[in-house]
Amino acid sequence: MEQVEHPLPKNPYKLTVLAGGEKHEIQVDPSKLPYSSEGFAGSILEIALGHDIEIDHACGGVCACSTCHVHVTAGLTTCPEASEEEEDQIDYAADIRGNSRLACQCVPDGTQDVVVEVPNWNRNHVSEDH
Repeated sequence: MEQVEHPLPKNPYKLTVLAGGEKHEIQVDPSKLPYSSEGFAGSILEIALGHDIEIDHACGGVCACSTCHVHVTAGLTTCPEASEEEEDQIDYAADIRGNSRLACQCVPDGTQDVVVEVPNWNRNHVSEDH
């Protein structure tokens, strides 16, 4: 199945990323998207990486793994429904919840602020040394 990109947000909003005990707040300016080149333009992953906030993404942000699994704790209704491919990949993640999403696929529409938590266990254990 072919992935369908979601429209970019039209309004500025705040994206808060809670990761590794740190709180990162990003003022998302739709006119400056994309901020980086991984994941869909406007996705949580793309925005975070463009602001030097690391969210693991072993597949490069193309919905081929579950390493960028996050919990969207606020603003989930501003995100489009997960595709079948995204749901299939989320099945491989630990601690799946009703608010689980892949950061590379989740593109908030900008109608309200969004808060995501990056679980501490969500780390890529693949190393080039092995």
